[in-house]
Amino acid sequence: MYDNVDLTRVPQHVAIIMDGNGRWANARGLHRTQGHAAGEPALFDVIAGAREMGVKWLTAYTFSTENWSRDAFEVEFLMKFNVDLLERRRDELHADGIRIHFIGDRDDPRVPDDLRDRIAGAEALTVNNDVMHMVFAFNYGGRAEVVHAINKIAEKVAGGTLAPGDIDAVTVAHNLYLPDCPDPDLVIRTSGELRTSNYLLWEAAYSEYVFTPVLWPDFDRHTLADCIAEYQARHRRFGGAVDASDQSAPTTE
Repeated sequence: MYDNVDLTRVPQHVAIIMDGNGRWANARGLHRTQGHAAGEPALFDVIAGAREMGVKWLTAYTFSTENWSRDAFEVEFLMKFNVDLLERRRDELHADGIRIHFIGDRDDPRVPDDLRDRIAGAEALTVNNDVMHMVFAFNYGGRAEVVHAINKIAEKVAGGTLAPGDIDAVTVAHNLYLPDCPDPDLVIRTSGELRTSNYLLWEAAYSEYVFTPVLWPDFDRHTLADCIAEYQARHRRFGGAVDASDQSAPTTE
């Protein structure tokens, strides 16, 4: 099924910016909310494909801290849609051995109580699963996450449990929303946009990015495989120099 992918070298963590729902709907004369609804089967097809290929962590950008500025009807739809999605899909993910995580500010008073309750319930139900980890970045912003980490560190310094001179990159990483989650190897953005949009700013410092013109509702497990194949064609150096003995693969910093 995935002949273009080397299943022995699948990225451990794939993160996705699911973009293009509105444009997909507009092109069909539909309301933007219908584009969001059409994005649900795409997401769950991608989850299934990632699980089949052996991806251990999958993170999806479902609602950003900036999305509150959208039309009130659209925001309300997205809140109710997320409640409904967790109600309908939680048990399906659980049956597949997938552990559910949420990152972002769930304590924001704008987040409905019933959604907050379902988030906590989904995490509790799946806490012992280990086939794959599904991370929903909800009410998430990369800058907000770094500020969150800084505040936690400041509290430890003020409490005398951490010396300022001991603060380093590891300290920051340990105080992010989900410190046990490995940094993403691959970040995919759909719809042809070429922006990071405040997504995993700390964690994606050395991720490989693949930008695809496919609008999110048209994305599926086979498109995911194409993106992973592109990732596998690269040579990750993490800032190191090119090995002169290896001229066979494209290189990235």
